[in-house]
Amino acid sequence: MTSGRPAHGRRRPVGPAGDGVTPLRSRVRAWLLPLAVVALTAAGCGAQGDGAASGRVSGELVVFAAASLNDAFDALGDAFGDEYPDVEVVANFAGSQTLASQIAQGAPADVFAAANTTQMDVVAAAGGLSAAPEVFTTNRLEIAVEPGNPLGIDGLADLTDPGVQLVLPAEEVPAGSYARQALEAAGVTVTPSSLERDVRAALAKVELGEADAAVVYASDLVVADGRAEGVPIPPRYNVAAAYPIAVLADAPNPATAAAFVDFVLGDQGREILAAHGFSAP
Repeated sequence: MTSGRPAHGRRRPVGPAGDGVTPLRSRVRAWLLPLAVVALTAAGCGAQGDGAASGRVSGELVVFAAASLNDAFDALGDAFGDEYPDVEVVANFAGSQTLASQIAQGAPADVFAAANTTQMDVVAAAGGLSAAPEVFTTNRLEIAVEPGNPLGIDGLADLTDPGVQLVLPAEEVPAGSYARQALEAAGVTVTPSSLERDVRAALAKVELGEADAAVVYASDLVVADGRAEGVPIPPRYNVAAAYPIAVLADAPNPATAAAFVDFVLGDQGREILAAHGFSAP
């Protein structure tokens, strides 16, 4: 995606021709999921340290972000690129527990945005943060159901009905942990038909008609765009999900990483997050 303005800086292909990897330009985002691709782009970037060396906001920025942030950070990447046209943003979206593990294993990244403090603490305990993380947004849970809610699911208790095919994010996933807290608070015991690797995978099961219900974030229902509907969970059972963000200790481009974190925490960043169903911290 381009901004409509001439590109600044050099064109740098990523990976061999025909490998399916999108070439990056200084005004083009490449939102790439596999860790292998992120590692390849970082390893192959001879000028990745441009911003780090000069202290300027420029060069490549690698962001590891929770799966539930996918669409919001897509928009944030666009807006940040408008502000700083000499920055290339590469994002790796996955469950926060997966991202924390990748960072601990040495994956090259500048910024980590998690869906809970637990996984941020994992990175902090390993000495992986350059400064204390800041909570930049919050979220809440809802029940995702098929359009029109054909089974008439009104609350968490209805998820125990043997005729309801329920999916949940796996317990180690932040959304999965939050979902279990909500179910426990409501005194509800469920038997999910499957456990998914992240919250977007759980939502996709409902969108594709492969499940009747899933416990997801309210923000996920915003991007579902009619492919699923949300059933509110009362505040007395709901869980407030706190999302922390931080610059990583081994960030190849710390100056640009700090600018991105400031952008996310700023007014424009919060407006974008609100538009995608997130709440102020």
